[in-house]
Amino acid sequence: MTQLHDHEAPVVADGSYQHIDVTQVGGVIGAVVGGIRVGGDADAAAVAELRAALLRHRVVFLRDQQHATDADQHAFTRLLGTVTKPHPTVTGDGEAVLPIDSEQGKANSWHTDVTFVDRIPAISVLRAITLPPYGGTTVWANTVEAYRRLHPGLQALVGQLRAVHSNLYDYAAQRPQIGGIDVKEQEYREEFRSSEFETEHPVVRIHPETGEPSLLLGHFVRSFTGLSSADSHDLFALLQRHVTRLENTVRWNWRVGDIAIWDNRATQHYAVADYDDLPRLLHRITLAGDIPIGINGDTSVVRKGDASAYSPIAA
Repeated sequence: MTQLHDHEAPVVADGSYQHIDVTQVGGVIGAVVGGIRVGGDADAAAVAELRAALLRHRVVFLRDQQHATDADQHAFTRLLGTVTKPHPTVTGDGEAVLPIDSEQGKANSWHTDVTFVDRIPAISVLRAITLPPYGGTTVWANTVEAYRRLHPGLQALVGQLRAVHSNLYDYAAQRPQIGGIDVKEQEYREEFRSSEFETEHPVVRIHPETGEPSLLLGHFVRSFTGLSSADSHDLFALLQRHVTRLENTVRWNWRVGDIAIWDNRATQHYAVADYDDLPRLLHRITLAGDIPIGINGDTSVVRKGDASAYSPIAA
């Protein structure tokens, strides 16, 4: 796993960009992008290069964006695509922003955002607002690289499989809590589960922009279609182990004003809950995505819930 500390200089600079600075920070995932100021008036050529860097590096980090407000974040995200509502079930600000607030709970589990709907968000944009003095890092994993490194026999197996994802089956929510759950966290969980969504996705999806196969998994997976609970559990653990190998990840130490942008079609992430009961608040905005297409041409199928009010389907 590659971890970038505040005092360390990045090691690999990419000189192929004309309008932004891109510095790779991990062997297979992660880059720091400079030369762009978050807001609705960001240079179009710089935004286009940022998107290209994102497709290449899977997650990019923008430092020193302390000026940015929710409105700036929203306007900037709109330059990258079509903004969704905050969440299919959680109200957020009612417009686009979903607060990632430690007072409402801690994910502390590997996932891809909102995989329980058919139109999985394409890109997530996360801005740090309040941070603990220690801990609270986030780790991303490259799900394209994880598939590429699978043994050909495992590739053949997962290419034939489909998995059921549900917002009622959240590994983080099912974990025992020492000392119980406080009122705010209980209210958030009830809101999260207030409407049921369930979608069957191909386990291997084709990235709509790069054409690369990628593993579509994470903690919203309830089971693999046609497999027993025991086999589903074991296979899920095996595949997730490949996704989350340390060599396949990058870990980010947040500073206030940092913005992380990740390709939700090619990554999983994990917010590390190692900051005790200290406050941690970040604001997330997501961009509309398409309906996944599997490596064999099969598409995702809705089993429960209608996500049309949450997001359009990206063209």
